[in-house]
Amino acid sequence: MDRRLQFQELLEETLGSANVYFQPPPNVALAYPCIIYKRDNSDMKSADNILYAHKIRYQVTVVDRNPDSEIPGKVTQLPYCIFDRFFTADGLNHDVFKIFY
Repeated sequence: MDRRLQFQELLEETLGSANVYFQPPPNVALAYPCIIYKRDNSDMKSADNILYAHKIRYQVTVVDRNPDSEIPGKVTQLPYCIFDRFFTADGLNHDVFKIFY
């Protein structure tokens, strides 16, 4: 299975629903609470001109109307997760993380 699809499943399990969106276009109606994620960067390790490790970093945003949501706490428990920032927009709370997967 594709690693991104595995990551999608992991995020759905963490959220407890299928409201997980990969790079959604602007015309998609989101259901809240949700997780939105996109490719952000990558880390490549090589030796003797041979690539031996490659991890993709994703920007993962938890969007919820509840300012005391437990979902961001669950996301912080994922491996290689770093909290990036928090902001509010349109009455929604956004917790942004960076996760290598």
